[in-house]
Amino acid sequence: MSITTLARSGLTLWQGLSTALNSIRPLLALLARGYVAEAFFLSGLTKLRDWDTTLLLFSDEYHVPLLPPPVAAVMGTGGELVLPVLLALGLGGRFAALGLSVMNVVAVISLSEIAPAALQQHITWGVLLAMLAVFGSGNWSADGLLVKPWLWRRGWLEQT
Repeated sequence: MSITTLARSGLTLWQGLSTALNSIRPLLALLARGYVAEAFFLSGLTKLRDWDTTLLLFSDEYHVPLLPPPVAAVMGTGGELVLPVLLALGLGGRFAALGLSVMNVVAVISLSEIAPAALQQHITWGVLLAMLAVFGSGNWSADGLLVKPWLWRRGWLEQT
């Protein structure tokens, strides 16, 4: 077998692998969106269920910079309830991913002490959110299924 034949075989194999990996991108984006959205949404529901405790936590435990505790509690809870829904649906997915990224960073900064396992979870969420912000929500999203085709039909977006 010549080096040229071996190189062509390797290239063909690589192209097949690349095609296979590209075909699962929408699924992985959907799974990432669902995973992160669930964590933030459940956190928002917990805060909403016991508002007095939430206010107490924002007053005593969470030290959100630049915001009074009641304002931080409302904004944090609202963000944890609205942005995950947008992210899960993939509607304004990049906006939702960036918003949750800000909330994720503020959560880490606001806690005076954070357990290593909790910090690792925030890092995982941060990496997934960064990926979604950079690459978008994928084809299996409201953005990919509805918004992009609508924009293309009106000539407001170039087809890629």
